[in-house]
Amino acid sequence: MDIGLLTAPFGNKSLEWVIDWAGKNGFQALEVAAGPGSKHLDTNALTAAKAKEIRRRLAAAGVRISSLAFYTNLTEPDRAARAQTGKAMREVIRAAVILEVDVVCTLAGFPVPGKDRMQTIEQDLPGVMRPLLDSAGKQKVKLAFENYFATNIMNLEHWWKVFELLPDAHLGLNFDPSHLHWQQIDYLEAVDLFRNRIFHTHAKDVEIKRHTLSQVGNQSRGWWRYVIPGFGDINWGVYVARLRSVGYNGVLSIEHEDSAFGAEEGFLKGQRHLAQYA
Repeated sequence: MDIGLLTAPFGNKSLEWVIDWAGKNGFQALEVAAGPGSKHLDTNALTAAKAKEIRRRLAAAGVRISSLAFYTNLTEPDRAARAQTGKAMREVIRAAVILEVDVVCTLAGFPVPGKDRMQTIEQDLPGVMRPLLDSAGKQKVKLAFENYFATNIMNLEHWWKVFELLPDAHLGLNFDPSHLHWQQIDYLEAVDLFRNRIFHTHAKDVEIKRHTLSQVGNQSRGWWRYVIPGFGDINWGVYVARLRSVGYNGVLSIEHEDSAFGAEEGFLKGQRHLAQYA
């Protein structure tokens, strides 16, 4: 497997700088933060010439783009905002085609006010996703939802419903075990159950602060935090082996949300830990 990183924590650096840094430090892949006005990949300004230069830089550094990342609310409650978000998503898909990237990572939207997650999935998500999936499918681009707990796909029941309503083979997951583990959802079983839907993975760990949990209970906050791989409770050796067993041999993309480390230090520590198993 390749070890990569989500570029967002390097928001004050150019994409060119990130590519060069990743190559010099042995990373094989980048999950590039993209979208209108994005520091790393402004999809409104991407031309064929610019894409060619990015591909040249990647080749020189020995790095590939594993996916474009556009984490936005596709189920915006305001209809005008929803239309704008859909338009921006189509631009990201277009950018993926130009850059010869086959995966776009995004979110399954957030619950619409007055509706719960399941109602939003049933009543809003299909209308939002149908034109995006049709466009992506025609251009051979896969769309991958990160299973961020605050979005519409909080648990596996939501996942089943999404794929029941939207069975397209090019809709899948940017699988993140950390969001499952702290909810006490079996992330290894989820790999087995959704093996055909795993298009990309986030390598993010989670520390369960049991001393805090024992005082505040699981209905409160502050008893878990996201950390760099190797500093939390995810068993990375077993997890990577399970991914391999279902045929996944793509990227382990480090998503750095660990306040204990700066961007460079955190990515390097995560890479060092994952290298044992990748």
